[in-house]
Amino acid sequence: MIWVVDASVALRWFIKEESHAHADAILERIVSEPRRFAVPELFSFEVFAALHRLHPDASQVFEKAIVPLIHSGIFRQPMTRDLARQASHFILLGLTGYDACYAALARDLEGLWLTFDDKAHRLIKKEKVSCLLSEDLPENW
Repeated sequence: MIWVVDASVALRWFIKEESHAHADAILERIVSEPRRFAVPELFSFEVFAALHRLHPDASQVFEKAIVPLIHSGIFRQPMTRDLARQASHFILLGLTGYDACYAALARDLEGLWLTFDDKAHRLIKKEKVSCLLSEDLPENW
């Protein structure tokens, strides 16, 4: 199983008020098994932007924690024609363009999108490509 990590998960590693045990479990697993994880290239940009809105030392956190993590062996998927086509399906279901890319990548890799975004998860729950981490860790974690 390949797990696609949402930016909402990464932010919980650094924003004290948003911390969550399931996010911490994801981080531990990424560190020990990075090749079981994937992100669309937009992940880094989303995390960078959100950290600058929410964290007092955003540049330092991004440089010292996120950059090494995304270079640790996590699969980083650029936008391609095929991914865009798959993402379009999820946009029709109500996801934003960004969220649709995470869901499309999960489908493409036959994996699961790990997110704290309740609204997005509910919109595509029937597609069986997402796991709402505020409820539980993925099955067979």
